[in-house]
Amino acid sequence: MKKVQKRVRRGQRGQALIEYVILIAVVALTSLFVLGMFSDRLREMITGITVTLGGEEDSTADKKSIDIIQELDQTGVQ
Repeated sequence: MKKVQKRVRRGQRGQALIEYVILIAVVALTSLFVLGMFSDRLREMITGITVTLGGEEDSTADKKSIDIIQELDQTGVQ
């Protein structure tokens, strides 16, 4: 009887671990999707905050994220 209970407990621990891994994967994929959808707007907001605090506007502020990525593919990372 005790052997059966130990197997059940191990199975439950393994199941809980898998559930946490699935949950983390879903949260990570959702975060990447949201970041991809709003990356241009987030960059605009950060640039606005920087300029408001006295910083200089970045030369890439008017470009879209896809254009910046294509330039990186052509010229490489500086």
